[in-house]
Amino acid sequence: MSFSRWRDTGAHFHFNGHDIFYQRHGAGETALLLIHGFPTASWDFEPVWNGLCERFEHVLAPDLLGFGFSAKPKRHRYSLLEQADLCEQLLARYEVRRVHVLAHDYGVSVAQELLARQLERPEREATILSTVLLNGGLFPETHRPTGAQKLLKSPLGPLLAALMNERAFGRAFSRVFGPRTRPTPIELHDFWRLITFNDGQRVIPRLLRYIDERRAQRSRWVGALTHTTVPLRLINGAEDPVSGAHMARRYAELVPDADIVSLEGIGHYPQFEAPDRVLRAVLDFHRRRVTSAPSGA
Repeated sequence: MSFSRWRDTGAHFHFNGHDIFYQRHGAGETALLLIHGFPTASWDFEPVWNGLCERFEHVLAPDLLGFGFSAKPKRHRYSLLEQADLCEQLLARYEVRRVHVLAHDYGVSVAQELLARQLERPEREATILSTVLLNGGLFPETHRPTGAQKLLKSPLGPLLAALMNERAFGRAFSRVFGPRTRPTPIELHDFWRLITFNDGQRVIPRLLRYIDERRAQRSRWVGALTHTTVPLRLINGAEDPVSGAHMARRYAELVPDADIVSLEGIGHYPQFEAPDRVLRAVLDFHRRRVTSAPSGA
């Protein structure tokens, strides 16, 4: 699906007074929820979208608040907890009762919060049946923010965000990809369009507060991984300087019976850099380990 078609065929709903964009395929009480990363949007999953839609009867992929084609309020105090609320509201909108999760980067923390809520209240409106995690800061101690993120999170962040241009973005963004799987100029342009939609580059310093929120919630969110009974798989682009092989090693240390698929040569965006390998790993996980899903899930 082209970038423009992805945008034009999406749907919208209101969350806490804000317009939220999402892509949707199919229908049903069992769904697959795709949770994207920072600083991009649900478009990240387009390379695996068709393959996932062939396997799952109902797929939902929102642009979280502050991202992509969703609203980007300038003075908002963005929170991963609120993003988890957004995901739950979208599931409730379609009366989803059982959900599989596929999460990347910023989205892995949202997934951890959803797992933590399920531990607290097992009888929830939407029961999580499985979770697949792509590269992301699951553990604050292994997360390595890029130099650009550190600057944008600093007191100079608002000024730097206002001065950011497409060329500087492309240089910094490309560094988190594998050496042979970096985006083309056209793909970088599409990512830039996502970020700058609704003047979105100006909210990046506020969105980056997620780094501090991860530290504050470490016990809760790491506990969600170590105590959940939900089947988990980590698919990890090993060349990622932010959360690559070093993060996967920590995952193996902390998560019981850790199920890890390592993608050599791949960086921070495995679903974009190696979509066929990611799709195979996701579908293999569902065939081998997800036995509680009902027919059609």
